Amino acid sequence: MFSRFLNVYCRVIDVLIAVALAIMVVLVFGNVVLRYGFNSGITMSEELSRWLFVWVTFLGAIVAMKEGSHLGSDTLVSKLSVTGQKVCLVLSHILMLFVCWLLFKGSYDQVLINWDTTSAVMEASMGIFYACGMVLAVSGALILVDRMVRLAQGRLADSELIGVRESEEEPIDVPAPIK
Repeated sequence: MFSRFLNVYCRVIDVLIAVALAIMVVLVFGNVVLRYGFNSGITMSEELSRWLFVWVTFLGAIVAMKEGSHLGSDTLVSKLSVTGQKVCLVLSHILMLFVCWLLFKGSYDQVLINWDTTSAVMEASMGIFYACGMVLAVSGALILVDRMVRLAQGRLADSELIGVRESEEEPIDVPAPIK
């Protein structure tokens, strides 16, 4: 049930990312055309595009975590037994939960510090800018806890024990070294 919620949540994030990217393209392209063609511009274009870029980055990290798309190395873990892979998964998830806590705490502190500060052009609270870290931390923690619960219930497939997804491209054949 909760895994379905996370799937829908990530689909909504995908849509938000697409909308934000479209807005960024329109703002930046429109601003370039207005500046060079008509010697004017959209005042908030640069600032809003910067904010959207940061939010897109953090939201994309949530989706990548859910899909197992982050960079990683599975050289050692893939050589372990299934039990060893499970132990490594639990240990790595505990460490990542700690990092989520650190990210949440730091972002929360920044939101509180900057809540009354407004941005230069849009005059929006800078707390909104820093809140993306809190969203990533909470969402990431929920994804990690979901995986650990599924592991404890025996519903986590062995293929999910290694957090690195193979490239979709064909591997390159490298000749053996000459002896």
